[in-house]
Amino acid sequence: MIPYGRQEITEEDIIEVKKVLCSDFLTQGPIVPKFEQSVADYCGASHAVATNSATSALHIACLALDLGPGDLLWTSPNTFVASANCGRYCGADVDFVDIDPKTYNMSIDLLTKKLIHAEKLGKLPKIVVPVHFAGQPCNMLKIHELSKYYGFKIIEDASHAIGSSYNKIKVGSCAHSDITVFSFHPVKIITSAEGGMALTNDKNIADKLSRLRVHGITNDNSKMKKQHENEIWNYQQIELGFNYRMNDIQAALGLSQFKRLDQYVKRRHEIAAFYDSALKNLPLTTPWQATGVYSSYHLYTILIKFNSDFKSQKHVYNELRKYNIASNIHYTPVHRHPYYEKLGFKKNDFPVAEKFHKEVISIPLFPSLQDSQKSYVVQTLKKVMNS
Repeated sequence: MIPYGRQEITEEDIIEVKKVLCSDFLTQGPIVPKFEQSVADYCGASHAVATNSATSALHIACLALDLGPGDLLWTSPNTFVASANCGRYCGADVDFVDIDPKTYNMSIDLLTKKLIHAEKLGKLPKIVVPVHFAGQPCNMLKIHELSKYYGFKIIEDASHAIGSSYNKIKVGSCAHSDITVFSFHPVKIITSAEGGMALTNDKNIADKLSRLRVHGITNDNSKMKKQHENEIWNYQQIELGFNYRMNDIQAALGLSQFKRLDQYVKRRHEIAAFYDSALKNLPLTTPWQATGVYSSYHLYTILIKFNSDFKSQKHVYNELRKYNIASNIHYTPVHRHPYYEKLGFKKNDFPVAEKFHKEVISIPLFPSLQDSQKSYVVQTLKKVMNS
């Protein structure tokens, strides 16, 4: 079975992980800070805080920006549920902004209209979470401009997008956001097995992120309350935090993989270009790329437009699997999940995202995909679509 995505583990990765296993520190050692610094330097951000998942990073990012009960978080319905759940973890209400039919990212026009309406109602969001779907960056310049006018904070959900850029600005630089979050899940661009990272240019935010990932504990004397002179206090919990740390074993894998980041993204572009050319005459839509954008191509999505002459999405999806091609669906719109429907969301609330869900299929795209495999994917699609 050819998966839609998979990790590549090299001998170098194994050697680096083994070094940690044979060292004095399996966790809270020197490798996590080294990984953090490498990613921060690459992106051009001042600070990076590694966590045990991108979900954890999103959660503490919201807390670091003081999101809480009575506040609103807006995000895209075309994403994994974590992009919205992070707001619910904080007791905030969540709403969505429908997507652009070309980029599949949050629509700037609809965001603008929704902000105008929300201002009239006195219900502006405290945080907006744009999602760089499939690795293509959102229009961060415009979202940042809107944030300055309407006063909301921005957390970039860049789980798909390490290695991406727009107008030669690296995603992760936080040039147009308060915090950016990356994922290092196995199917992402690089992996640390599980893991995430939050980047920021604000030292106070970085300090709070660092505390929140380790139970709200600090050993910084300037932040600790003075205790009785006969008591020894080498750390204190000063707020409620979580055990969201990344360990050195994971960081060693992530750091080793990070050295191949640009190579991996380049290979993804080569495969995407092959698909673009090979599929152009089929009755489907291939991904569109905005001017000035360099995608990481985490996903390669095709849209199956069903009518009496063409095959349905479900037929193509099932047929590909019958031929041992494990295509996938990204994503069921968040507001259509039962949990969110219980909160009052319903079908047709965000019609562009729902239409996208009914047509989209993600086909295999990962650096170790062999030329024979990508050719097989194309040949099979042609057979399925024309049969």
